[in-house]
Amino acid sequence: MLLRDCFVLPYLEEEKKLVLSYGPCQFPTLGFIVERYWQVQAHEPEEFWTISCFYSAESGDASFSWLRGRLFDYLSAAVIYEMCIEEPTATVCQVTGQESRKYPPHPLNTVELQKRASRYFRMSSEQTMKVAEELYQAGYMSYPRTETDFFSENTDLKGITGQQVRHPQWGPYAERLLNPEENLWRNPSNGGHDDKAHPPIHPTRFSEGEPGWTNDHKNIYELVVRHFLACVSQPAIGYGTHATIDIAGEQFSAHGLMIIAKNYLEVYRFDSWGASTIPKFEVGQQFIPTRLTLDSGTTMPPPLLSEADLISLMDQAGIGTDATMHDHIKKCLDRRYATKDAHTRFCPTNLGEALVMGYDDMGYELWKPYLRAMMEKDMKAVSEGSKSKAQILHTSLQQMRHCFLDAKMQKEKLLESMGLFFERTQSGEHRQVGENVSPCNACGVSNLALKRKPDGKYMVGCLNFPQCRNVVWLPGAILEAAVTTEVCSSCRPGPVFKIRFKFRRAEIPLQYSSDYTGCVGGCDDILKDIINVCGSGGGARGPRGSGNGNLNRVRTCPTCGNSGHQPCECTLRRTQLPQPPDHQPNNLARSPGGEEILCLCQEACTLLTANTEANRGRKFYRCHSRLCDFFKWEEDQQPMQRVPEAEQRHGQNRMGRKKSTHRADVANTANLQGSRTHRGIAGDGRFVSATGETSQSGRCFRCGDPTHWANACPSRGL
Repeated sequence: MLLRDCFVLPYLEEEKKLVLSYGPCQFPTLGFIVERYWQVQAHEPEEFWTISCFYSAESGDASFSWLRGRLFDYLSAAVIYEMCIEEPTATVCQVTGQESRKYPPHPLNTVELQKRASRYFRMSSEQTMKVAEELYQAGYMSYPRTETDFFSENTDLKGITGQQVRHPQWGPYAERLLNPEENLWRNPSNGGHDDKAHPPIHPTRFSEGEPGWTNDHKNIYELVVRHFLACVSQPAIGYGTHATIDIAGEQFSAHGLMIIAKNYLEVYRFDSWGASTIPKFEVGQQFIPTRLTLDSGTTMPPPLLSEADLISLMDQAGIGTDATMHDHIKKCLDRRYATKDAHTRFCPTNLGEALVMGYDDMGYELWKPYLRAMMEKDMKAVSEGSKSKAQILHTSLQQMRHCFLDAKMQKEKLLESMGLFFERTQSGEHRQVGENVSPCNACGVSNLALKRKPDGKYMVGCLNFPQCRNVVWLPGAILEAAVTTEVCSSCRPGPVFKIRFKFRRAEIPLQYSSDYTGCVGGCDDILKDIINVCGSGGGARGPRGSGNGNLNRVRTCPTCGNSGHQPCECTLRRTQLPQPPDHQPNNLARSPGGEEILCLCQEACTLLTANTEANRGRKFYRCHSRLCDFFKWEEDQQPMQRVPEAEQRHGQNRMGRKKSTHRADVANTANLQGSRTHRGIAGDGRFVSATGETSQSGRCFRCGDPTHWANACPSRGL
């Protein structure tokens, strides 16, 4: 739903109900396809050279291969080739021959049925299982969903073979199998897999083809029968000859094979054992090659995965079961993550590649088979009794929940990768990386968006900055945050999307969960409480921190309702909010020296007493008319004593080693530096922050004080 709202996907026009999802089986299946595709795309062809030797005689021909294989340096290959041309006489230095055997396959299980049907008939795994199920239901073959690849001692193998004697194609071979004089019978091998539920796939009823059968039915039935007859047959026997020759110090080899007895190859037409004959050589024999050439070629990338290759990889990694692998492959095709060509080779679509890229950028390999393989291993442990069901269920659910929350937190990575392949929709442009929280209620022209500062702290600020300075500082204990699609029902103007937070467990009250979804529009009391305890990420914690729970402070002028200027700068202020010159409040503030304390409006301030939990009882100065955001604590106006320069250096060194946790020390350090400079400007021309550290430029736009920034302004909580 997230991606369909943000991007123009051409697939949606063809199928309105297209589902884009992650699955612990289907996604690693897609991962295999994409990984092979990336290997193909990353391949850079490289030219190589090899020397080929061919010899033709009356008794046969022989093609010799260079034992060096290939060289990637042309000059080296050319020098060696010239040496061979100058002394072309070949000397036979070794001749070996021995009997070799090609063994029949193990009894057929579901995975092999799908792989072989794909390889021999180019049938999809889904179609293979559909046809096999129909043949099973009709009684022509055993249950097609099995992992077992060996027959038990109680199976009547010769009885099954006898049913096929009447068939016009493989009947004569079945009859020979049952004839002891032919010596063709062999008990089938053990593949080592047993699901203890079903036997290997084998024919259960004779048929020469039924009227309602399609070519797929005929092919699957033939494969099952021929495979069964092959696995109870003797292996093919051949005699291999290997000859090695020497030309100018370079060695070449040729291999020949003569088939003595085909045996199971007679019935199993899907398998082959290519025979090739070479002349009869003797050690020490010499001859001049018929042809000796220097051939060039280029390296080739690996081929795209075929369906048989994909099923093999899934089986090795434990992705799905023999009965569900075809479903996972079908989902990748149905959801347009990949396509399959006429040669049953898979290629990812832009959608599939973008999804894998997005998950890969998140930092953990959810497109790899590791998570699912671990789950399969645990479930096997349950079946064996070494682990309990409750234990594995709890662990698996926790893993899935953790993956889901992490993926949701980092969904912008997925959106970024999708943006490389697809055009964004209008709504997708507004929520470009899933950060927009709500319309800005200050400027009214842009949105408030979730942002992360370089120090790792989170905030919700207007995208129209610096024209609009509306900001919501979030708790400093946040580890991760992400905007959800859930809308707050009470905050206006809407929609105000809630944010999913992940807090540091040790920094929040025990009664609250570390995973929490809340609203920053000002209605969330839990979020306010966490800020009061932990402080916000916008400034220092403690008495001067911002932990005030005011989550949505609007930066608009109270006089005209517009943003972008201070109230004292408003052109309508004097006409709409007049201040009688003869009216002076009783609590106008004066400094200890008797001077009036002026605000940014150049008017006398009022002395007030703070009533917040963190600062209760402390007195501060503020604009009487509330037309500007001037703020200053009363103790900051106390006369400051001159501190010896050596003691100043000592204090600075102490602060450099470790920041003082006592807020008064920090304030005194800032005031000390302010006394040495003009209005908080350090000797090198930089402003002094509230922590006593220098910064490049700027001052608090709330109260004008250069010793701190607006996000740490004490006036925010009053």
